[in-house]
Amino acid sequence: MSKPDPQQVPFPESPVMPEMLRGSHTIQFRCHRGIGCWNACCSNIDISLTPVDIVRLKHRLDITSTEFLDRYTVPYEMEKDGIAGVKLRPVEGGTACRFMTAEGCSVYEDRPTACRYYPVALLSMRRQDEYVDRDSYALVKEAHCLGHQEPRTLSIDEYRAEQGLKEYDELARGWRQLILKKKSSGPTIGKPSKRSLQLFFLACYDIDRFREFVASDGFSQLFDIPAQEMHDILLDDDTLMQFGFRFLRQTLFGEMTIPMHTDAADRRAGRLKEKAARLEREAAERAARDEGLMDSGWDG
Repeated sequence: MSKPDPQQVPFPESPVMPEMLRGSHTIQFRCHRGIGCWNACCSNIDISLTPVDIVRLKHRLDITSTEFLDRYTVPYEMEKDGIAGVKLRPVEGGTACRFMTAEGCSVYEDRPTACRYYPVALLSMRRQDEYVDRDSYALVKEAHCLGHQEPRTLSIDEYRAEQGLKEYDELARGWRQLILKKKSSGPTIGKPSKRSLQLFFLACYDIDRFREFVASDGFSQLFDIPAQEMHDILLDDDTLMQFGFRFLRQTLFGEMTIPMHTDAADRRAGRLKEKAARLEREAAERAARDEGLMDSGWDG
């Protein structure tokens, strides 16, 4: 089997085995209360959260997404000066998960995707010449984990079904596609504006504030969304989350799937044309400077 790109491995310190596995691959693993390493993996966490995780946990705790982000998470850069991710904040002054108890996870039914997958890692990738993402898996083996010695075997697909991951993965697919598209596009779409980065964080992670944004007069003046569709979007978090992914594809990549009022669309098209011209002009200026340096014989 081929080896994964190190940039795609979610655990760069390499407890991930270096093979990309299919869903049919058989693993040997079982975690249960009473095993000698019980709670060890929850004592030193580095857990990235998906938008689905945040929605499930904020409902579990009966707080808003804004409150959840403030109390339980820390942001991080997925790439330098790029889009942000969100990680679960450990206990104050320590590394343990704040939801860990002696009996186990206190939010087990709504535990994050990364916890559900363990000891499997999801690797989503996209080739530059493709328009679909590919899911592969890797196996995480850490010295403290005794679950790999348990006498139980099952396929990765069976494990994913057991852990309730099919629904989680499907709901988060649009978010993963956004990240993959941004990474594969690289400098061809230019550096995202501060406003774009703020909108990405809002739509992906702070769903309750995004709802307020979508419900605002300014949004309805810009986008032409039928009343019933808008009602459905605002009523349900999962529906709003999927709409947010569509909104970001339109905002970040110009995929026009959300109708706009004609005059607003014309203004937006004008701004995009101006931006494209500016990027082309800046690229030409950089090329001219580079050529000038080469002609002068400057070698740094």
